[in-house]
Amino acid sequence: MAKPDDRSDNVERIAHAIDNTMENMREAEDYLKAHADEMDPRDKADIQAKNDRRNEAIQGFREEIKDEARHQNKQD
Repeated sequence: MAKPDDRSDNVERIAHAIDNTMENMREAEDYLKAHADEMDPRDKADIQAKNDRRNEAIQGFREEIKDEARHQNKQD
């Protein structure tokens, strides 16, 4: 028998993922600021591309939170 869908902590888990992703972005930006002049251009581009993907992920997480809010409003 399948377990019922427990979405009760989804918003909290998604918010935690957003926080972690934003922290990783800040750390990467700080690293670039401190070391960009001594880095290989490809490495800099890789870090910038990764932050671009992180930003896209954050946007996706925010959409998921909206979906969860709509789901919870339907349940109430």
